[in-house]
Amino acid sequence: MQPFTYAALPSRVLFGSGMLDRVAGEVRNLGCGRALVLSTPEQLAVAEALSDRLGVLSVGVFGEAAMHTPVDVSERAVDVVHRLGADCTVAIGGGSTTGLGKAIALRTDLPQIAVPTTYAGSEATPILGETKGGLKTTQRTLKVLPEVVIYDVDLTLDLPQDMTATSGLNAIAHAVEALYTQDANPVISLIAEDGIRALATALRRLRQSPREHEARSNALYGAWACGLCLGAVGMALHHKLCHTLGGAFDLPHAPTHAVILPYAVAYNAHAAQPAMSRIARALGSEDAAQGLYDLARSIGAPASLEAIGLKRADLDRAAELATANPYWNPRPITRAGVRELLEMAFTGQPPETDHARLERA
Repeated sequence: MQPFTYAALPSRVLFGSGMLDRVAGEVRNLGCGRALVLSTPEQLAVAEALSDRLGVLSVGVFGEAAMHTPVDVSERAVDVVHRLGADCTVAIGGGSTTGLGKAIALRTDLPQIAVPTTYAGSEATPILGETKGGLKTTQRTLKVLPEVVIYDVDLTLDLPQDMTATSGLNAIAHAVEALYTQDANPVISLIAEDGIRALATALRRLRQSPREHEARSNALYGAWACGLCLGAVGMALHHKLCHTLGGAFDLPHAPTHAVILPYAVAYNAHAAQPAMSRIARALGSEDAAQGLYDLARSIGAPASLEAIGLKRADLDRAAELATANPYWNPRPITRAGVRELLEMAFTGQPPETDHARLERA
C-alpha cells in the first residue's frame, strides 16, 4: 500500500425523493431565516416556486446565474444579498447556480444550501471556477463548500436527455481523474470506481427510459460519489483543458467535458495503467478510453469540439493556453501532445493512445 493522505469534507447531505420539503428545516438548522434563492434565468420559475414554499424564510430570488460563473454576475448578486439582508443562499439548479452560491459565499461567508437538479457535482466540492475577461481561474477553499446539499431524485425525472448525457459524463470525469491524480488515495479510488459504474449503468438505462425512477436515483447517487472525488483530490489534464476551452472560447461546460474525456484518458493511458483498468472495469469495457467514447456515443452526447462550437482556427491558441502554466499530470504535458489531443477531439475520431500506435507500428 502506497502512503496517502485522506481528509473528509464537512458537509451535510440529504438524499431521496420528496426532499425539497426539507429545505425550510435546513434553513432553520443553519440558524438562518432570510434565504436568497438562486437560479439561472431558465430555472427562474422553479426558484420562485421554492421561494414561495419557503414563505417568510425567503427574501426573494436572484435568477441570473450563468455558465462559468462570470465575476460581474457574482458582484451583482452580492449587491442583492446586502440590499435584501439575506443571511444564507439556496441554490437550485445545475453547476452554474451552485457556482454562483459559492461565489457569494467567498465574498460574504454566508452559509449555503445546494439543491442540485443535474449531475454536475459542484455541490460536493470546495472548488470555485470564475471567469473574467475571457479567462477562467479556479481556487480551492472551504469557504465555498456548501454546508448542506439536498438531493431530490424527483427534481431530475424530467432532465432533458442531452443534459442528462453531458452532465453525467461531466460527473464521470471527476471520478476518472481522481483515479490517477497525484494525491489519489484508496478511499476515494473506491468511491470513484463505484461512481463511474453507477452513472454509466444508469445513463444507458435512461437513454431508453428517461423517467425510470431507480435509474434516476442511481445516476444522482453516482453524481454525488463523483463529486466527492472532485472535492477530495486534485485533478489533471482533462479538467485543465475543459476550463481553458470554457473560459477562453465560451464553450458549454458539461458538453465540453463530455467531448474531451475519452481523449484525455487516451493521452494518459500508458502512464496510469492501474487507473485505466479500474475505469474499464467500471464501464464494463476492455479499454478505458474506448469505453468512454462508446458510452458517450450510446447516450447521444456531442461527438466533437466542432459540434459544440469550437473553430479549427482556435485549436492552436487552445493548446498554447492549456500548456502555458505547468501543472501535474501522470504523463508529461507537451504542446504538441495537447494539440494532437485537441485535433482528435475536434474531429470526433475514436481515441487512440500513443502506446497503441507504437504497438501497431
